[in-house]
Amino acid sequence: MIESFARCLAACLFLLAVSTVRGEDGPDVEGVQREWPRLDPIEAPSGAEIEEAIDDGIGYLLADQNENGSWGSATRTKGLNIYAPIPGAHHAFRAAVTAMCISALIETGSDREDVVGALEPAEEWLMENLPRVRRATGDAMYNVWTHCYAIQALVRMDQRVPDDKTRRERIRELIELQFDMLTRYASVDGGWGYYDFRYETKQPSSSSISFVNAAVLVAFREAADAGFEPPQKVVDKAIAATLRQRLPDFSYLYGEYLKDSPRMGVNRPGGSLGRSQACNVALRLWGDEKVTDDVLRRWLDRLFARNGWLDIGRKRPIPHEAWMQVAGYFYYFGHYYAAYCIEQLPEEDRPEYQAHLARLMLDRQEKDGSWWDYPLYDYHKPYGTSFVLMTLARCR
Repeated sequence: MIESFARCLAACLFLLAVSTVRGEDGPDVEGVQREWPRLDPIEAPSGAEIEEAIDDGIGYLLADQNENGSWGSATRTKGLNIYAPIPGAHHAFRAAVTAMCISALIETGSDREDVVGALEPAEEWLMENLPRVRRATGDAMYNVWTHCYAIQALVRMDQRVPDDKTRRERIRELIELQFDMLTRYASVDGGWGYYDFRYETKQPSSSSISFVNAAVLVAFREAADAGFEPPQKVVDKAIAATLRQRLPDFSYLYGEYLKDSPRMGVNRPGGSLGRSQACNVALRLWGDEKVTDDVLRRWLDRLFARNGWLDIGRKRPIPHEAWMQVAGYFYYFGHYYAAYCIEQLPEEDRPEYQAHLARLMLDRQEKDGSWWDYPLYDYHKPYGTSFVLMTLARCR
């Protein structure tokens, strides 16, 4: 009986060792060459296919724009919507989504007359309403998303009409305001969270959330490259907070509050697929030499070869109900930042990844021209469509 138990134990230990060395979810083992998923060759979508999808997406955004120039509303309540205290949460959602739509239209079609006609009221709405966006309540800080994506929109707006000095000065003031707000609402831990369920303090006691940090750091980098100056101390603390959440295999914790549970599903590679792209490229853009081309390739390989981990959560109405605790809202977020990762690779490495990325996006376009991954009041289609339009623009 003892001998039988010993054989069973040995077999279990062998299977554990194999899964650790060869499996997708085990940490790197020093001295052992891991096997990584590689991509099957596919036929790249034609330029005409990509442009048709982009045109349909632009058409959706133009048709969906509110009369006042913004996008999104607090309607379509399905009884399952996330916590969003009124009115502040919805001020933040609408401003963030409008900023994203502006960025998407500028990147994909700003020379079209109908697009310019939509951009002008949208930009005016954003500039007028940004100064009013604040923390909704002590525990809900969705405004961090507004400040993040507003920076990206404002940078593109600044470049779109470079000869209007009065307008550019107004944009500069608004970018400085976003820097100030992100300084004010940065967590005491460094970085940002969108909830403060600890103490609801003036300077948030919220846990630093890896993918929020990543999105803001990418926006800060774009602003810096355009000649603006993000607050360096805030940048440094956000980088440090993100590094504390990085695991040896370049998965990232959902948030620093999960540091004692690094191998729970949401923190493993399958659960991190929608975050690792953003975190890796954000740290790389700010000079992290550990995020090498090989790291970016491996995580792009994982994203496309194991895309089911993300796709199975797409359109599910309850956050984190899918396998690996994946939430639907990570789908197009993750692929948007994957496009940034591809841009970091040598030019000869990009076409294969662009082909896979474009094919995924084209296959998931809705009949009305939109894309969406998570039902969120009436914000989900404009934000999903914006993410994908900017993704496809990087696959042209």
